[in-house]
Amino acid sequence: MSFLFHESTLKDQHVLITGATGGIGYETAKAAVQAGARVTITGRNEEKLNELKADCQDPDRVFLYKADLTSTEDREQLLSAARDQHGPITGLVNSAGIGGGDMVEKLSEDDLRKIMELNYFSLVQLSQVVYNQMKGVEKGAIVNISSLSGLRGTHGNSAYSASKFAVTGFTQAFAHEAIEHHIRVNAICPGYVDTEMGRNAIQSKGEREGRSYEKQLEIAKDSIPSGRLTSPVEVANTIVYLLSDAAENIVGESVKISGGSVMR
Repeated sequence: MSFLFHESTLKDQHVLITGATGGIGYETAKAAVQAGARVTITGRNEEKLNELKADCQDPDRVFLYKADLTSTEDREQLLSAARDQHGPITGLVNSAGIGGGDMVEKLSEDDLRKIMELNYFSLVQLSQVVYNQMKGVEKGAIVNISSLSGLRGTHGNSAYSASKFAVTGFTQAFAHEAIEHHIRVNAICPGYVDTEMGRNAIQSKGEREGRSYEKQLEIAKDSIPSGRLTSPVEVANTIVYLLSDAAENIVGESVKISGGSVMR
C-alpha cells in the first residue's frame, strides 16, 4: 500500500501530528509531507521522532518537538515552537493515545485515570488551543483518532473503549461549533491496525482467553471479512484526505476502517 496524494494536496498547510512515534502517527506524518504540508511532529520518544524526520520525503519541512501532552506547560511550549517554526497550524491530527485496561473488576483507578488523561483530556485541551488559533484565520481541519471501540464495546475493553467513546462524542459535538468558523472536525475509527499497539491488543486478548498470540491473531483475522488487519498507511491516507480540501463538506463524521468487521 502506497501513499495516494499529489505533492500539492496539502500545499501551504501546517499540520501538527501528535503521537507521531506510534504506527498511525508515523505514517500520517510521512503522508502529509509527501502531500506538500509543513509538518510538526511530537511525541515522548525523541530518538523515534528523529528517525521519523529522516524517513520523510523532505525532512526540511518537518519540525520535531518532544512533549508530554498531559502537561499544560509542554502543550503550550509545543504550540509556540511549532507556530514560530512553520506559522499558524491549519491541520491537527490527534493521534496520541494508549491502550490497556482489563476486566472491570480488575481495573485500578490509576489505570482509568492514565487512559482517560492521554486518550481524552489532553486531546481536548490541545484541541482547544489549536482551535482558538484556527478561528483567527477562519480555516482548519482537525482529525481525532478514535476506534471501533469508540463505537461499540467489546469484552475486557471497558477502560479503553470508554476513552474512545468520549473522543467520538467530543468530535461530533465539537464539529457543530467549529464548522461555524469553517473548521472541520472528524474522527477516524479503525479496527485492528497492524501497529505495535494493535498487536499488543491482540496479545492481551489472547492472554485473557488463554491463547497464544498466533492463535488470537488468526481468530482476529477470521472475524474480519477482508481477512486481514488494516495497515497504518491505509489509515494515514484517510487522514490526509480528511485534512484536504477534497473533504470540505465532511463534518462530524466517524470514518470506520474495519475491513468490513462492522458488518458482523
